[in-house]
Amino acid sequence: MYAEVLGLERVGAEDGFYDLGGDSISTIQLVSRARAAGLVITPADVFAHKTVARLAHTATPATDATRDQAADVPVGEVTPTPIMEWLREQGGPVDGFCQAMLMTTPAGAGTPQLAAVLRALTDHHDALRLRLADRPDGAWSPEVARVGTVRAAQRVRRIETTDGQPPEGLLAEQFTAARGRLDPRAGVMWQAVHFDAGPRHQGRLLLVIHHLAVDGVSWRILLPDLAAAWAAVTAVTAVTAVTAVGAAGAAAERPVEWQPVGTSFRRWAALLAAEADTEAREGELRHWEEVLADVRPVVAGRTGGRGTFGTAGNMALPMPGEDTEPLLTRVPGAFHAGVHDVLLAAFAVALDTWRERHGLGAAGGPVVVDVEGHGRSHPLAEEVDLSRTVGWFTALYPVRLEPGRVDQEEIRRGGPALGHAVKRVKEQLRALPGQGLGYGLLRYLNPRTRPRLAALPTPDIRFNYLGRIAAPRGGAPWTPAGDGTSGLLMAGADADAPLPYALELNAVTYDGPDGPRLVAHWSWARGLLTEEEVSDLAQTWFTVLKAITAHAERPDAGGRTPSDLPLVNLNQDQIDRLEAAWRKKR
Repeated sequence: MYAEVLGLERVGAEDGFYDLGGDSISTIQLVSRARAAGLVITPADVFAHKTVARLAHTATPATDATRDQAADVPVGEVTPTPIMEWLREQGGPVDGFCQAMLMTTPAGAGTPQLAAVLRALTDHHDALRLRLADRPDGAWSPEVARVGTVRAAQRVRRIETTDGQPPEGLLAEQFTAARGRLDPRAGVMWQAVHFDAGPRHQGRLLLVIHHLAVDGVSWRILLPDLAAAWAAVTAVTAVTAVTAVGAAGAAAERPVEWQPVGTSFRRWAALLAAEADTEAREGELRHWEEVLADVRPVVAGRTGGRGTFGTAGNMALPMPGEDTEPLLTRVPGAFHAGVHDVLLAAFAVALDTWRERHGLGAAGGPVVVDVEGHGRSHPLAEEVDLSRTVGWFTALYPVRLEPGRVDQEEIRRGGPALGHAVKRVKEQLRALPGQGLGYGLLRYLNPRTRPRLAALPTPDIRFNYLGRIAAPRGGAPWTPAGDGTSGLLMAGADADAPLPYALELNAVTYDGPDGPRLVAHWSWARGLLTEEEVSDLAQTWFTVLKAITAHAERPDAGGRTPSDLPLVNLNQDQIDRLEAAWRKKR
């Protein structure tokens, strides 16, 4: 399972999941694979017992009693989640807020067959049947429609092409058009475009889904489910072609062999609302107030506004594969950290030095950013299993990062200050209560704490790492299509929707035939930042990441931090001295 999720040929029993390049999102995939094989593990288990051997001792056989079916009714009105309330608070239109992916379809796939596949997928995953109902106060409220209510054939458009891979211009045109056909209030949460290259050639399917119904983890669920639905649809077609009408009718009833969905999105939303009102969550309020006590804007003194999505600047920069591979494996392994810790530490250092270089602030101060998490690792109830649930689960929370002073010379030579920065940021992230989930609960769902947090300033910078996505490998059906240069996972929003941040970084790793490659997607408010300034920051981030990688190669680099040793009371200096003495004895 480790090898399958991480795209490796071999994995040893004593290899650690995160040392091999795993991250929090691929952890969810591992949990899902284990569940399909009849084993129950949790994301917390993977984090605590990182090696194959240790995790094998923790896994337990799956039973029907694992999930409380009676308490989980997936259809009906859904309590708005914190991220939904965040979106509503932004104001402006939301109809075009979406994610999309272009994928390869089997040779000879017809548009009616693809519509049947998408109908089955929509019936299986509740979030794809969401709609927004208008409330008396003028706001909207989500609800899940019953199975069988979505007419999939009306949402699939066919475009005839001579080449299965549509030109960039045609793809952009069709993406914009499909996004414009989304209508969440009418329950139109997805649109599809079939680029049909004829009966002998593979085609492409562009699937555009409203962001309220999907997130980065959801696509890892949808792609294999599309393959499973296709297998069932084509089996029915084959039987129909060679049997009598009666037998064909029986074949048409053949169900898709789905992997089961665990906790429904509606059930999870209700659990979040109940959790927001607990005394334990309210006890986190002081932490979040302290985080937001000193929020510096990305640029101070400039009068331009953030503008809208239509006026934002955008760029995508890939990191070479030879730099990405050690960044995802050897560096986290050296620091006993996650990839997320390293990326954020480098971002904090890069932002600090960039501000100083451009005269936008003194170096060495705290960096407060909004961070996106996938929001699926929180055990709010014993039976919760979100590893196979499609929906928008994002947890958004502010993080105060204080990496310490790292000057240009330290960056140039990969000096020890970089290692200290990674350890500090790692500990600051570990100190977050409840992995950040509580901020959204208190900020949007708790009536007592909501006004207090709403009155505080918020960061105008957002950071999001989407994990690893398998890039095309030989054009297999139901895999992402494209070269991955600018990204396999597309995103869009209404042009006149307000831009929520002055600066945003969305990073993702694409696993291709030549190995992993990190791609950084930057967006910014043109009224506040120039393209040259953002390009300089982007290159600075890559430079710091490479410098951390170079530092991690040193024999005295890396090591543990206090959060790695919960059974002893040691600070970082004491741990460093013990590790230095141990190295000398070796």
